[in-house]
Amino acid sequence: MERMVSGNELLLVGSIPLDTPEQVFQSFGVPLGRYLSAMPDGEVGPRRHWISRVHYQVLAGHPELEVVQHPAPDHNGVERQHPRNAADAWWFKVRDGVKEVRFGDPGWRLGFARDAVNSYFVFNTLKEKGILPAHLRFQVSIPMVNSVLPPRIFPNRDDLDRIRPGYAAATRAEIATIVDKIPAKDLAIQWDCSTEVQDSYGAIPGFPLAGAIERNLDEVRHLSPHIPRDVALGYHFCFGTLGGWPRFQPNDLSQTVKLANAFVAASGRAVDWIHIPVLDRSDDAFFAPLRELDPQGARVYLGAIHNMTRFKERIATARKYLPEFGLGAYCGFGREPVSALPRILNDHLDAVAIAAKA
Repeated sequence: MERMVSGNELLLVGSIPLDTPEQVFQSFGVPLGRYLSAMPDGEVGPRRHWISRVHYQVLAGHPELEVVQHPAPDHNGVERQHPRNAADAWWFKVRDGVKEVRFGDPGWRLGFARDAVNSYFVFNTLKEKGILPAHLRFQVSIPMVNSVLPPRIFPNRDDLDRIRPGYAAATRAEIATIVDKIPAKDLAIQWDCSTEVQDSYGAIPGFPLAGAIERNLDEVRHLSPHIPRDVALGYHFCFGTLGGWPRFQPNDLSQTVKLANAFVAASGRAVDWIHIPVLDRSDDAFFAPLRELDPQGARVYLGAIHNMTRFKERIATARKYLPEFGLGAYCGFGREPVSALPRILNDHLDAVAIAAKA
């Protein structure tokens, strides 16, 4: 039996390697808009490299931090602002004597609010002209605190305790600016969580599996309750793409499900969606933990849109344990070449058609 189109079949995680939000809205929002509940601006420009943008635009110039390592220059010896892989990443040190790193210019310092306000103007204009569907919300995707400040970029792990609280406060101020400048009925905020997923599996050296879920909940408790209920809220859990996808390959979805359940419970408000990535597998062992997922009313999206020759098998296995779900890719596409975008768009359209008939 064919399934009805309802505006929540697809989720675009965030990044799309085009130059302007208008290009993103026209190229992806127009053909996919009827299947989406929210539309991101593509995280264009420096945001396409995700947390690297924060590292070189925000952290590298902070007076209370020292840069320990830059990404290696390109083959011509010219600086690179974004790393090739995890070993090539920015590294930092909190300066001696600094007890807590704080961030000035609250509400604007991190850059997320500035970009959101500018992109929303383009988004709203296209909606008013009828180019984008009227039901769409504007989606702002923001990396969670522990993903922006992963242990791998601080050789001294004690520095994490000195910088994370201040960065969380700066992120909370950005959210306040965003919800002040963009109407709640038009807004969706998504937290991007990659380091948290790796940590939940005990995959970060020096961080034991015991207590992994709990040590990632403070960021949720300090941020999500401050998002008004009229604003849609989502979580994107990710296996990472730095150096190639997947950067991290778990044996199954067990810890991702536990982490998602804990984040929903700690949010202090209703959650509207959860995005859970899946590997190129269709075995029961990998998908079986989905039966323990407790989204508490949130729409679940599986990041299953990849390797379309085996797509049908993946979603067939997933439906044994989670009968209803929407679809997305495993992550954003910021590290993909522009030449891959036609295929990516077609894969999303094909996924909707295949899922409707399956």
